[in-house]
Amino acid sequence: MTTENIYGNLQGLKPNQLKQLQKLYHQRIRSDRLTTTELAERIAAISTDLKQPVCVYLNRRGQVIRVGVGTPRQTQIPPLELPRYGAERLSGIRCLATSLKSDAPSEACLTAMARQRLDALVMFSLTGGGVMRKGGGASGFIKDTYLAHLLPISENDTYWEVSSPQDLEDLAEQDFLDLVDSLEAEFSREFIAQDVSSQEDKVLLVGLMTAKMTEQKFQDSLQELALLVDSAGGKILATIEQKRSNPHPQTLVGAGKVEEIALQVQTLGANLVAFDRELSPAQVRNLELQFGVRVVDRTEVILDIFAQRAQSGAGKLQVELAQLEYMLPRLTGRGQAMSRLGGGIGTRGPGETKLETERRAIKKRITRLQQEVNQLQNHRSRLRQQRQQQEIPSVAIVGYTNAGKSTLINALTNAEVYAADKLFATLDPTTRRLTITDKNTSESRTILLTDTVGFIHELPPQLVDSFRATLEEVTEADAMLHVVDLSHPTWESQINSVKAILADMPLAPNIELIVFNKIDKADSEHLETAKNNYPQALFISAEKRLGLETLRSRLVNF
Repeated sequence: MTTENIYGNLQGLKPNQLKQLQKLYHQRIRSDRLTTTELAERIAAISTDLKQPVCVYLNRRGQVIRVGVGTPRQTQIPPLELPRYGAERLSGIRCLATSLKSDAPSEACLTAMARQRLDALVMFSLTGGGVMRKGGGASGFIKDTYLAHLLPISENDTYWEVSSPQDLEDLAEQDFLDLVDSLEAEFSREFIAQDVSSQEDKVLLVGLMTAKMTEQKFQDSLQELALLVDSAGGKILATIEQKRSNPHPQTLVGAGKVEEIALQVQTLGANLVAFDRELSPAQVRNLELQFGVRVVDRTEVILDIFAQRAQSGAGKLQVELAQLEYMLPRLTGRGQAMSRLGGGIGTRGPGETKLETERRAIKKRITRLQQEVNQLQNHRSRLRQQRQQQEIPSVAIVGYTNAGKSTLINALTNAEVYAADKLFATLDPTTRRLTITDKNTSESRTILLTDTVGFIHELPPQLVDSFRATLEEVTEADAMLHVVDLSHPTWESQINSVKAILADMPLAPNIELIVFNKIDKADSEHLETAKNNYPQALFISAEKRLGLETLRSRLVNF
């Protein structure tokens, strides 16, 4: 007797009991019925004999596809094994479950129903007694019957509906397909009303606040993740937060929060979960098994934005290098099943697995890309030397992403550098000549302005390494123009983040001019604070062209 198709808690079960569970797979009912009285009583009899709950899962053809010992939560189908369905569809599976108590389905059972997006959950509460019939039938085991099903999301966040106790015979006569069709019609109407493009990711954001973080820093980081996801083209459906003293080593957040996120994934129709901190390969694997959808961390979102924004060959080259360096250590997250290098019987001999082949190919590609980046560095170094021989001073425009650097260089030089109200709108460095007339001497002076890639809090190390050719434009400049978005609520934190990244760069210019941008949108209190704390700074609006003459005058004296 094999028990591989019986799921849940099988400890202590007798061979005859396992055989009775196995026989349930031979049951089939009419496709338009939730259940039959015979099947319900058979399940109830087995559950009473085992003194444990039993769950039987059926498809829409009325075939039993899964039998488990335990509650719907303990026997639920893993997300990755469920049929593929959209937010406007149900999974095509229903569950017939027993309860040893005379209660309606618990919240844990209903949550399991929602996580699997079941067509329906039928709960039989048992009396604890009954009479077995000859041939395996039973009579008198079921006291009450409950029917639960999902609902389209309403304003009060009611995910499901549970009926009052019903008579088994009445339930068995209900038209199951009519119920499913009406439910899916409602889901479809809601899905269309949301007007969500099938091309964009529907995202749940997850933030974890640990004991080392302040509330303000946590909220700022979570808000920045939302901007990153929006810049990447995702639609944010909801944000979920948790406070823990330390991250959970297996899933980052606690088990209860994993359940909550999984429920939201199913009820909101999300196809991506984004976490506001770096995840280990094992954590990504564990979470994807729980959610049944893709899981990404903050670094991966940034890498995706960079991949979308890169226009030049150099930019694409550096993005690919960053992505491969991020991916390489995460290949091991696929598990030991893909590796034959662990040692022992059956692991020795010629050949290599797909994992080792893939790792080797990626390492070769990384080596080649690093060589090309080095060539790119040498090329840009020659260009800088040519500029230096002409004795033309250069100024690197640096700052937090979306501070208005590209808009500023456009306003000063009448260039057409791409600028947009998005994080990392431009990646490739752009150098433009700016000719300024000194009002005191009436002499013209030319300087070179270089627009650099935007910085961000905790810039991923892969990006710092891969974009070293771009960042060298900063280290080789004669001076820096540090642009700050004064309208951003965390502008002071952004200044510190930029300074921290610059501090890690060798030979960064000592001459720095801080320019507070977007003063037309800034809060008056922030404006006053900035003037007091940075008396040498300039205050402009690149978009409105306010304060640019003063800036040009300061640049003449650089």
